[in-house]
Order: sequence, then C-alpha cells, then structure tokens
Amino acid sequence: MRAFEGQFSDNKPIRRNTDEKRRLLAELEQTLAGMKPHTSPTLRESIKGRIVELRAELGAKR
Repeated sequence: MRAFEGQFSDNKPIRRNTDEKRRLLAELEQTLAGMKPHTSPTLRESIKGRIVELRAELGAKR
C-alpha cells in the first residue's frame, strides 16, 4: 500500500513551531537529568546533540 501526501510514513522531518520546540527542549533536558548512570553513552550523546540543535534553532529565531 502506498503512502499518501502528509502521512507520517513519508519519511519527512516533522515540522514544529517555536512553542513545540521549547516544550521538546524542556522534555529532553528533564530526560537527560533523570538518566541513570548505567545508561548507554550513545543515547546520552544523542540526546545532548538534539538539545544543542534545538538551542541553536531557538537562539536563531530570537
């Protein structure tokens, strides 16, 4: 079955507005702060990278 335009399986990035990005940033920061010491270093770096990207995007819009 083929995907139709706008379907989540279109393999396109999700577009978020500024409020959604701020909410996501806060959620990721809480997730990082609440991680246990035995959490995978790769997962930590991935979340840290996403936080840096979001901060840069939000900083550019100000």
